[in-house]
Amino acid sequence: MLETALIIEKVAPYFLIFKAIIIQFWWIVPPFLLYPQLKFYFTLYMAAMWSSDKSREIITLEIKIPRNLTRPIKAMENVMNSIWGSYDPPKDWRASYFEGKVILPVSFEIAGIDGVPHFYIRIPKSNRKLIESAIYSQYHEVEIIEVPDYTKQVPMDIPNSEWDLWGTDFELVKPDVYPIKTYEQFFEERPDTPSEEKRIDPLSSLFETISKTSKGEQMWIQMTMWPISTKENDYVGRGKKEVDKLVNRNKKGEFVSLIEDFFKLLFTGKMSEPPKEEESILPPEMKLTPGERDVVSAIEKKISKPCFQGFIRYIYLAKRDVFFGGAKGFGTSFFSQFTTQNLNNLKPWGEVTTKIQSPDIFTARRLYLRKRDILENYRNMAPSFDPHPKEGSIYTFSVEELATMYHFPGIDAVPTLALERVEMKKAAPPLTLPTEN
Repeated sequence: MLETALIIEKVAPYFLIFKAIIIQFWWIVPPFLLYPQLKFYFTLYMAAMWSSDKSREIITLEIKIPRNLTRPIKAMENVMNSIWGSYDPPKDWRASYFEGKVILPVSFEIAGIDGVPHFYIRIPKSNRKLIESAIYSQYHEVEIIEVPDYTKQVPMDIPNSEWDLWGTDFELVKPDVYPIKTYEQFFEERPDTPSEEKRIDPLSSLFETISKTSKGEQMWIQMTMWPISTKENDYVGRGKKEVDKLVNRNKKGEFVSLIEDFFKLLFTGKMSEPPKEEESILPPEMKLTPGERDVVSAIEKKISKPCFQGFIRYIYLAKRDVFFGGAKGFGTSFFSQFTTQNLNNLKPWGEVTTKIQSPDIFTARRLYLRKRDILENYRNMAPSFDPHPKEGSIYTFSVEELATMYHFPGIDAVPTLALERVEMKKAAPPLTLPTEN
């Protein structure tokens, strides 16, 4: 006991000094701990202020398609290339932190309202001329008009006693450097002439589904994207790493080799001899199977094109007396067309889907809040869990992939009368808009 008392007596002054330091200088520590969060929310506030400028308010453009439209889907890829030209990131940290400048979004949307499909693009007002120029350069015959926001033509408080909804965001099954199936792969053999193939428009099934919905039912598909470069998202570097993994699939990693050397030295006292390099006439990529070569080629093709980053969302909403529970499969079925087993595919994201998993606690209330959240996010073109979107909720698409999912079909591809088409353009596009052949 005496020894313990002596130890306490010797140590006590140091504790008193430490306590005095804490009391005097405790206020220095919190700023360092809180700095990341303070920086994040300050940047978020400045971005909100910058985006609220009148010139950057969101407007809705509807594209009316003529009956005689015959342009290929490749034309829409050219449009996407032009829209990518709206890429205008902050020039430096001052523009980012003190001006609040951000990359402006563009939302490609298809809405089936009372059985009629509509093409919409929602954009900041300042980008209107660029978007119109991009579309008119490839589709001279279409009519582009500004319309009221269709998402505000239904009650703001859905779900309610009269309306209900089902919705989900989509996620990619594999890393986003793996592309989905694109328009160049949509072919079917002609039964009368097996040697010839007919191109299938992936939108035809969607419009057929929309045409079968009744008054009071609506289907909304949203693809909200931001043009990016490798500065914001190094998709090129990630793609090259994925290709290297595929090409050098038999090569042992350095970590595995170190573990093997450690255990060999531990039990035998000898190190592994460095492996002899096998001389091979064939380069690594020539040792791949045909399927693996297709995957490598597809990844390299994707990362060679301009890309957008964003998310995809689907909502079915209807009056309760006509609400069809099976409609949840309409959006899933549409996006399943872009599936390739060796590449990538889109599937509903369970964390956002309006279905509550276990535990069954406050199920009705949680479901109600989830439905309200997804509708609000759709209206605001906002990712789920904003401002802290979860990993996998935002992904990269090339201009080719986007054009596959969003383009203006010709009458041959989508003959259904449900698609509202303009019989004749009211006027030619403005002469001041640039066009290209």
